[in-house]
Amino acid sequence: MNRLNDNPQHQQTLSQMQQACFVLSDNAQLTLSHDIAKAKAENIKAFAPACDAKDLGSNAFKADHGVQYAYYAGAMANGIASEEMVIALGKAGFLASFGAAGLVPARVAKAIDTIQQALPSGPYAFNLIHSPSEPALEQGCVELYLDKGVHTVEASAFLGLTEHIVRYRAAGLSQDNQGNIIIGNKVIAKVSRTEVADKFLSPAPEKMLQALVAKGQISALQAKLASQVPMADDITAEADSGGHTDNRPLVTLLPTLMQLRDAKQQAYQFSKKVRVGAGGGIGTPSAALATFAMGADFIVTGSINQACIEAGASEHTKKLLATTEMADVTMAPAADMFEMGVKLQVVKRGTLFPMRAQKLYDLYMQYDSIDAIPQAEREKLESQVFKKPLAQIWQDTVAHFNTRDPKQITRAENNGKRKMALIFRWYLGLSSRWSNQGEVGREMDYQIWAGPALGAFNAWTQGSALAQYQNRKVVHVVSELLNGAAYLQRIQLLKSQGVNCEGRLNQYQIS
Repeated sequence: MNRLNDNPQHQQTLSQMQQACFVLSDNAQLTLSHDIAKAKAENIKAFAPACDAKDLGSNAFKADHGVQYAYYAGAMANGIASEEMVIALGKAGFLASFGAAGLVPARVAKAIDTIQQALPSGPYAFNLIHSPSEPALEQGCVELYLDKGVHTVEASAFLGLTEHIVRYRAAGLSQDNQGNIIIGNKVIAKVSRTEVADKFLSPAPEKMLQALVAKGQISALQAKLASQVPMADDITAEADSGGHTDNRPLVTLLPTLMQLRDAKQQAYQFSKKVRVGAGGGIGTPSAALATFAMGADFIVTGSINQACIEAGASEHTKKLLATTEMADVTMAPAADMFEMGVKLQVVKRGTLFPMRAQKLYDLYMQYDSIDAIPQAEREKLESQVFKKPLAQIWQDTVAHFNTRDPKQITRAENNGKRKMALIFRWYLGLSSRWSNQGEVGREMDYQIWAGPALGAFNAWTQGSALAQYQNRKVVHVVSELLNGAAYLQRIQLLKSQGVNCEGRLNQYQIS
């Protein structure tokens, strides 16, 4: 077997891979060549063509979204995926989704104006999160996006289709002079269940379309066109990610959704095939390459972006994220789907949030109202968790929902269980904002979303400039991830031809 060692000359030569193919001759001499035909004609033992990070993934994804790379930065709620992050990535040819979930409409509107001014021609996306407990928020977001001309949304945490997401999709449909359907509003659906993916891989339900026509929210033509296109342009197979996740293994989820996509395409014969990408667990070049090798059209990252300079998180949180290891994450109750028992993945080291959040959910399941909780337990909640009397927390909750969704208070007035849920959600909702804002005195209550990919990323970057969170510019982070995947693809190709690549050659070296 030919052997390629890791001497500096070889390492330097391999780092130039993006511009030329390289060949390995009989004497294990590595040679660069820009003439592929000539290189193939020589007496060589192995051959690997040039490969750039821009070559990875689906060309259709890049063309449709106006980007150079088959990648997008997933939304992290409460503006963690900030305007600065979306703009920086957009200017570098990457798609990014603003973390609109959990923000009031005025804050989202401000972000839209800022991003559209900086990226008038894109690329950018905005998150549209399913809000079963507060449907008015979901409706408000859709109306804001339609009004402001946001033409790409990342739909996340959906348990099924709603009239709001259907309206967004259908309202952007039209026809050209030849009768071809023009999809004006693109949807990237982030899913982890086949039954949810099935909905986004199919046309919108006729019943919802007719209801929207009756309300005057879409035209009869748009309803007709919506029955001929899938609900999504792209499906992101969300595996073991930070925040909302079902902790699905990527190696089983991605091929399953790809097979489902192919079956739906066969059944409906859409003019454009839905693309399937993947996110969750992708924190190293090896993971990125493995995902592309499984057939992903694009990849998504989130956890590794959260510790970047542009992320809307506090210095305390970024510092903690930069030292998080793979085992430092756990599941905890989610604020937006608290009553349903839905959980999300968070950092457990350096914070008591997971334990305290779980305690609140246990009390919610055990008692029918705040008054039913034993006095000693209530006092403990007031002193250790809320740090305020529960009566005052309720008044704060009333004030909050009166400006956001007054129906929530109306529903809770004569329902002790519902009132208890809203009080507990006060803590769950604010804990993530405390983390983002760096609330002094609340450090042990910070809710920090992250998946195991972050630990893998931190391990990979040890000894490099990216080990320090102060150096983590998001474009640099993403570029190194994709460049590393392209590098490793060539190494794997050499190995498949019988070349034994030794030592550091098996790992991409961060520049």
